[in-house]
Amino acid sequence: MSLLFPALHTASSQTALRFGDRALTYRQLAAVASGLATKLDGASRVAVWATPEPETAVATVAGLLAGVPVVPVNPRSGERELAHIVADSTPAAVLTAPGAELPESLAGLPRTDVDLSEGEAEAAWGLPPEPNEGTSALVVYTSGTTGPPKGVVLSRRAIASSLDALQDAWQWTADDVLVHGLPLFHVHGLILGVLGPLRRGGTVRHLGRFTTEGVTRELSSGGTMLFGVPTMYHRLADACQSDPGLVQALAGARLLVSGSAALPLHDHERLTAATGQHIVERYGMTETLMNTSVRAEGPFRPGTVGVPLKDVDVRLVDEDGTRLPAEDTESVGEVQVRGPNLFTEYLNRPDATAEAFDGGWFRTGDMAMRDADGFFRLVGRKATDLIKSGGYKIGAGEIENVLLGHPGVAEAAVTGEPDDDLGERIVAWIVPADPQSPPNEEELAALVAGQLAPHKRPRAVRHLEALPRNDMGKIMKRQLPGQA
Repeated sequence: MSLLFPALHTASSQTALRFGDRALTYRQLAAVASGLATKLDGASRVAVWATPEPETAVATVAGLLAGVPVVPVNPRSGERELAHIVADSTPAAVLTAPGAELPESLAGLPRTDVDLSEGEAEAAWGLPPEPNEGTSALVVYTSGTTGPPKGVVLSRRAIASSLDALQDAWQWTADDVLVHGLPLFHVHGLILGVLGPLRRGGTVRHLGRFTTEGVTRELSSGGTMLFGVPTMYHRLADACQSDPGLVQALAGARLLVSGSAALPLHDHERLTAATGQHIVERYGMTETLMNTSVRAEGPFRPGTVGVPLKDVDVRLVDEDGTRLPAEDTESVGEVQVRGPNLFTEYLNRPDATAEAFDGGWFRTGDMAMRDADGFFRLVGRKATDLIKSGGYKIGAGEIENVLLGHPGVAEAAVTGEPDDDLGERIVAWIVPADPQSPPNEEELAALVAGQLAPHKRPRAVRHLEALPRNDMGKIMKRQLPGQA
């Protein structure tokens, strides 16, 4: 049986985790995590209070070593959401950093503080037997935008296959040092950003909190890869205009990866112009882990999320379930996925699990187009980003990209709203770069009509001070006025 983390068995002195001035070698990580794993033996599930600290990483590794599913808990979740997650997942205990103050929903659970000093012991240690690859590893809760969050059960097989597919696509090795400041309750930050380097035998340097100064420091001192979300890359693009040290640091990285939402074309162009680097975009979700990616060696096509990863099948289907032919480069279809990367089930929700599949294919709810070379271009979510206007099916994402290219637009979101004539009309929500001189409806409509097509132009423009976003930087369109 293959090992999930081979490097833990080597007693290596190489750094595995570094959070600020706190670090653990592979030997130390193996010692503290294996010791903690013995305390978890027999538990059904355990919650991890997922603060951006090394204790979160150690607690997750301990659960995986013990074969006990880990439920990462977002420290910023509200009491109602926390109560739902605890009641739904029924964890036997909560693992946390010493001194952490837990909310009421978690305070009633048996608590285990993660003691990193146990990794400094010189006593002999041994790792427990490797659990079966079908064993549940994590239960990651969705954002709950359309109802109570659902617990997505991910197996060890799904995690290993997805990380190995990224090794192939990104040429990821044990020599890589990954830098990021992503939250650790989500697939991006925890599975890709922590378990990914550990599976490769490399190093993760977590910034604790994302700052451009932190990125400069870590990439300038041995970091080879950077993971981020579009909001972070937007800030990096802004900072590059006045920070030559950051420009040099980014230019020297082996790989810059953006995910969790689409990176606007304008930011792609700014970062490439400043650093010579092409930002690699990939596409995944909690239920599927990673599905597609631009490969490290290219070709680079800004605005696309690349081609299917190794062992992952991706297809587009029309509204009636008909598969769109590969040569169809004009139609928008729903992305469906199958492969070893898929989740096992929604915890306690057999109805939702069955509804999510079309045979062996998972219905992602994401809408996309495919070019002649098999590169996928996401245009939005089926529920919120597919606009049916005047007989056309229009993806909000491509309109947003054009709007963000206007110098007077700082942020943009596009939605549809009922229209007696068109069925739905396109509405642009704009955060002006200069609130005193916002772009008007006519010039934005002309911009979109000129770059895309007249039927894709916004019929209304509404100004906001800021767009509602979640912890990963995704725009929460249902929280826009009148969109619930």
